[in-house]
Amino acid sequence: MIHTFRYTVQEDALTIDIILQQKWKLGKKLIHDLRMQKAVSDVNGELLQWKAPLQKGDILVFTWEGDASNYLSSDQIPLYVAYEDEYLLIASKPRGAATHPNEVGQNHTFMNTVHHYLSSKGQAYGEHVHRIDEGTKGLIVVAKNPIVKGMLDRMLENKEIVRTYEAIVEGQVKNNNGTIRAAIGVDRHHATRKRVSPSGQLAITHYEVVGRNPDFTKVHAILETGRTHQIRVHFAHLGHPIVGDDLYGAKKSPTKTYELHAFKVQFAHPITGELIIAEDRR
Repeated sequence: MIHTFRYTVQEDALTIDIILQQKWKLGKKLIHDLRMQKAVSDVNGELLQWKAPLQKGDILVFTWEGDASNYLSSDQIPLYVAYEDEYLLIASKPRGAATHPNEVGQNHTFMNTVHHYLSSKGQAYGEHVHRIDEGTKGLIVVAKNPIVKGMLDRMLENKEIVRTYEAIVEGQVKNNNGTIRAAIGVDRHHATRKRVSPSGQLAITHYEVVGRNPDFTKVHAILETGRTHQIRVHFAHLGHPIVGDDLYGAKKSPTKTYELHAFKVQFAHPITGELIIAEDRR
């Protein structure tokens, strides 16, 4: 498919090389593809020299051939879009839906619904930047082209995308705020469960108590790392499993769901630099 978007240069004396390599820190393969395809022109369609100085306000037009997303299209689950522009969207996944297909032919996932939504607008590319557990509801960032995907991937790796979760946990968490530093590894006694393990991967969760009643504590948690089931494992490790999360020792819920919501995401927009704060308060 043909990808295209426009970028307005933010300062004088930059070159295309500097923008792609130093500012955007794109991968070598993508930069090579853009160079070989002569992908960058001005608004009049004239090709630009990659090492020529640019002026603030110059508009770069990127046009190149690349892969389309290959999800099946489906509108079987609701999609709430919290933020969208020409480069990315932030949408909410309902509880009980997988983030993306895990097998051929699967089409009732968040990304199948995103693909249906984008296809209805004539767009063929959309890829998630991170995932949330099937039983967790909340916001996921989706890139609308491979350049933005590469930039957001790097930002996630560098902890420049802040994701805040709201959880209701059993019992009274002792401290009003704190940091849980406990490595997470596999549980050899259970195929899908994780556990705190000295031999596991480093995992860090910051939390703040935002509500209490005699039986439960409501907390906001920010992930510094993104391990599978991280918040669920960490609060179970403290003796306060998430309400309904019987996989990690909580009492079973009649609805078979647990109370974890990825309700907020914030980061500097990879193209414009604007601070994006998206919330899902449903």
